Amino acid sequence: MRASLFSAALVAALVGYGSTIALVLAAAAALGASPAETASWVMAVCFAKAAGTAILSTWHRVPVVLAWSTPGAALIAASTGFTMAEGVGAFLLAALLVAATGALRPLGALVARIPDGIAGAMLAGVLLPFCLKGAGAAQAAPLLVFPMVAVFALVRLKNPAIAVLAALALGLALAFATGAAVLPALPAIPPAPVLIRPDFHAAALIGLGLPLYLVTMASQNLPGFATMRAAGYEPPVRAALGVTGGISALAALFGAHTVNMAAITAAICMGDDVHPDRSQRWKVGLAYAGVWVALGLTGPVVIALLTALPPPLMTALVALALLGPLMGALTGAFATPDQRFAATITLAVTASGTAFAGIGAAFWGLLAGLAIYAAERLRR
Repeated sequence: MRASLFSAALVAALVGYGSTIALVLAAAAALGASPAETASWVMAVCFAKAAGTAILSTWHRVPVVLAWSTPGAALIAASTGFTMAEGVGAFLLAALLVAATGALRPLGALVARIPDGIAGAMLAGVLLPFCLKGAGAAQAAPLLVFPMVAVFALVRLKNPAIAVLAALALGLALAFATGAAVLPALPAIPPAPVLIRPDFHAAALIGLGLPLYLVTMASQNLPGFATMRAAGYEPPVRAALGVTGGISALAALFGAHTVNMAAITAAICMGDDVHPDRSQRWKVGLAYAGVWVALGLTGPVVIALLTALPPPLMTALVALALLGPLMGALTGAFATPDQRFAATITLAVTASGTAFAGIGAAFWGLLAGLAIYAAERLRR
């Protein structure tokens, strides 16, 4: 295998893992996951990405790159009142809906009818509270956070894809060098998988499972397919949805949330520098899968290092990681003039974080935005 294939896969995997693993840990904490369940979650989602990428790339001979749902993790981290078992039930619902979207054309058409502005506003409402906490984190630990922000801003000028990874590396170095964090006893690897029996609670299914499916489709799968087309490849849409949905359903039983098409990390794996022969670039999927298997097996060590960090540093890292997705979501939310007011309502309701009847704010934000949009359409 060409060295360029492996190097591209390694950079893409490290960027995806390092920039958002803190958010996955926050999602696990929000559901009350035990340390063993958290390690199982990380291992299962890494293995799901590896398996799906290898299967789709080999099957279709195109570079198909998968990622975990970053906005989905943010949605989970913002939820309250759900248990881990209820979360697994919601993950299963989201995964099965993704698979059904690939199998049933009417369901895919229904999702496609949700206005882009409202979908973007719902995602922005989920992400905004996390980004706003960054300023408070800088106030609480300025000597740790401000250097991270400076490195993030400078590296982003040259290479936005690794800016968060650079901030994470500096944050780790500063925390352990200054004594703000103490090197923990590193756990044994690989982690043991933990089978979790799902609890299909209506509030979790509607308030967490359905929004998880929608944000994954709107903000991950659709941009992922667009990234492949921009690189000159025809994405295997139905197969990708079926495979990612099926693998996500299996991984959910071990605590993992949804996997989906990648966009930013996928672009790293599709350029001319990966392989001069376009017909051979699909092999990067095999290298990418191998890196994710390794990351899954060593997950407990990474988790131990990150959980030893001061909370303000982790909060700032999550805020930095979500600035890019937030910018994209806000751009989409207000791009279409006749959707702007409905998008504003969606954003306001979702960002409030207020649950009603046990159902999370993301669902009510989507419902409110659709209602306003329908009313304005009727008036016109």
